[in-house]
Amino acid sequence: MKKTFSIKGMHCNSCAMLIEKVLENKVNHVSASFAKEQAEITSAKMTLRQVKDKLLAIDKQLFEV
Repeated sequence: MKKTFSIKGMHCNSCAMLIEKVLENKVNHVSASFAKEQAEITSAKMTLRQVKDKLLAIDKQLFEV
């Protein structure tokens, strides 16, 4: 599964780095961009729903996935 998630609500590059840190060992590839307000994720390990749940678990009020 390869998906680009639109992520509204990132305030700085630290938000993008947090997304990458949370997912780095759970997916095959993750690249989050504060400037583009998105995260590109490739995973054979997790379903789309599981990835979205992990993103929302970071902070449901901070991100709108």
